Amino acid sequence: MSEVINNQTKRREALKRVIRQLHEGKSVDEVKAEFASLLEGVGAVEIAALEQGLIAEGMPEMEIKRLCDVHVAAFKDALDTQERPESLPGHPVYTFRAENAAAAQVLEALEAAIQAGQWEQARAELERLREYDRHYLRKEYLLFPFLEKHAFSGPSAVMWAIHDDVRAGWKNLAELLTSAPDAAQVAEVFGPLATAIREMFYKEENILFPAALQMLSSDEWASIHVQEPEFGVCYVEASEPQAAAPQPAAPPAVTAGLIPLQTGALTPQQIALMLTHLPVDVTFVDENDAVQFFSATKERIFPRSPAIIGRSVQKCHPPASVHRVQRILDDFREGRRDEAEFWIQMGGKFIHIRYFAVRDEQGAYKGTVEVSQDVTAIRALQGERRLLDD
Repeated sequence: MSEVINNQTKRREALKRVIRQLHEGKSVDEVKAEFASLLEGVGAVEIAALEQGLIAEGMPEMEIKRLCDVHVAAFKDALDTQERPESLPGHPVYTFRAENAAAAQVLEALEAAIQAGQWEQARAELERLREYDRHYLRKEYLLFPFLEKHAFSGPSAVMWAIHDDVRAGWKNLAELLTSAPDAAQVAEVFGPLATAIREMFYKEENILFPAALQMLSSDEWASIHVQEPEFGVCYVEASEPQAAAPQPAAPPAVTAGLIPLQTGALTPQQIALMLTHLPVDVTFVDENDAVQFFSATKERIFPRSPAIIGRSVQKCHPPASVHRVQRILDDFREGRRDEAEFWIQMGGKFIHIRYFAVRDEQGAYKGTVEVSQDVTAIRALQGERRLLDD
């Protein structure tokens, strides 16, 4: 057994040397010639583990991103011969693959329109192509979190960075196509963009999906499947699970001391800290019009004290405004409205006040949330800020 482990360790280190040599400037053909026998039979999971290992040893993720296409090229012969795991309609991988096939056709249509100078058609095809962002979002917010639980994080971070490059390319291309496009400029942006999208197709089909199918359990795939509607799919119909496809998993066990919530679990202290650090004042009134909670933020807009807990909300307002409060509560209770909002000037500040009806799964009224916020600075914002100030 120790000999097998030693051989596996030696193989892994040798494959790492292959990648390091690529980063040092050797060509794909040079490393293929030197490591031909070693490169045979390299699989998706092994490549992902190599990149993860190099990141753990200190190689920056963006350095992996810079040459990840070269890594794939070095291992392409082995990847092209590997057996692709089967997936059924309803399985997330089946949907991912169907979207890739459809997106490839949209990309070809966009390419044809650009080459023919048919700018109106190109704009329409680009809009269709940008729907593919749902595919990237499901990878980022559904698939990647599950893979990270299996110590697969470096490769997914690299892919996410490439997604952002593609999104930037879509935006740039859309700006160039707005009016009187310059064919040379359009081609200059479209070429790298199309290459990045197509190379990501290959990485998904030959590395990401095979690795994920090996790593994740049927319960994990089921959890991904039931969360897909949050982001939606593109080009294809979302398939219902069939026999042998993943079924919804049981909710995870909650650690002692945590309060189970709809999307996670927190300690009472974490809930209190979260509410007191929000840049808004929150007050909750139950279905009987009794004040049950208010957030003790550092600088409240309207004064509150623990003495109001359990008090009728009508008695917490000046007599002159009680009729407005009562109307909101009556409308919420009778289902005539779900929210109400006001804004006022107070002490040189612009205050936004909103009320939201709280209802259970059956639609029964369970109370009202009041949210107040000083939006003076927000109203003054202009342009964009995409970078953090030093």
